[in-house]
Order: sequence, then structure tokens, then C-alpha cells
Amino acid sequence: MSNMEKHLFNLRFAAKELQRNSKKCDKDERAEKSKVKQAIQKGNMEAARIHAENAIRQKHQAVNYLRMSARVDAVASRVQTAVTMNQVSKSMSGVVKSMDATLKSMNLEKISALMDKFENQFETLDVQTAQMEDTMGNTTTLTTPQNDVDMLLHEMADEAGLDLHLELPPGQTSSLASTAASAEQDELSQRLSRLRDQVS
Repeated sequence: MSNMEKHLFNLRFAAKELQRNSKKCDKDERAEKSKVKQAIQKGNMEAARIHAENAIRQKHQAVNYLRMSARVDAVASRVQTAVTMNQVSKSMSGVVKSMDATLKSMNLEKISALMDKFENQFETLDVQTAQMEDTMGNTTTLTTPQNDVDMLLHEMADEAGLDLHLELPPGQTSSLASTAASAEQDELSQRLSRLRDQVS
């Protein structure tokens, strides 16, 4: 097996490993959702919020791993074509020297940088990666959208058959508002009825 074929094998292997990591994140997300529900049932909202944040983070990480897996796989296909057509340039050979350690690290930022170098060697092939690069640039962020967290808390509370008295995100408050409005209407009707009784 030539050096280039060995590197090609490692690229394919890394793409599968990234897919496995994505599935693990999916599994962890489900586990965290279950913990959200348990914490809500026990009335521990602080723990529920923490588990909800973890679930959202795992969800985003699963998507990031999946995107990077697709990107590595696309590069592998292009390397395969170059090897088949005997078009491996000296500059590309230089890029692959640092490849094995980078792929083994499973560090998304390092793999992304390596893919950038590879893709620069394939400028003549039209593959859109800008969107992926934007996404991968945000992989290390630890913050989770609070709106997503609140939505998940309510979803788990619904499944557990409980009512949550949290401030709901916009768009979720309409049903509560209509309930409050009908209660107010009932109260007005009762007052009117009492006034009529007094008059008669």
C-alpha cells in the first residue's frame, strides 16, 4: 500500500469515527433529556435546566460531527480520484504528512484546518464548503440558546404530565394568555350576575 493509499484509508476511517462520535452525542442527548424529565418530576428546576443545556449542547455537537464527517468523506473521494488519475502534487503530499495525528485527535478545529489545506489543493474542483466552515467555527462555544433550553424544559414537562411555571418564549404564551382572558371573562360574568341579583 502506497503512502497516499494509506492516508486515504485513514481519511475514510476518520469519517466513520466522526459518524460514531455523532451517534454517541445523539445517545447522550437522549440521556440528558431523560434526566431533565426526572429533575422536573422531583421539582428540581436548577438541575433540569442544567440537563436541558447539556442536551442542547450534545444535539449541536452531533450535527457538527456529522457535518465534519461528510466533509472528510468528500475530501477522501477527491484524493481517491487524484490517486487514480495519478495527479498527486508535491504540495498535496506535504499536506498529508501531518494528517494521521490530526485525524486521530478527533479535534474538529484541527481536522477543519487540515480539510482547508486539502481543499486548497483541489481548487479546480467546485465544492462549496463556506457554510460548513462557518458552522465548524462555532463548535467550541459552550453557550446554549436559552430559548432552546426553555422549549426543551416545557417539552419534557409535558411528557411528564406536569405544568411548568416558567416564562415561556414568544409564541408559546398565546395559549396562556387566552386561558387568563377566559378566566377574567368568567369573573366579569359572575360580578354582573351578582349586581343583577342585588337590583332585583
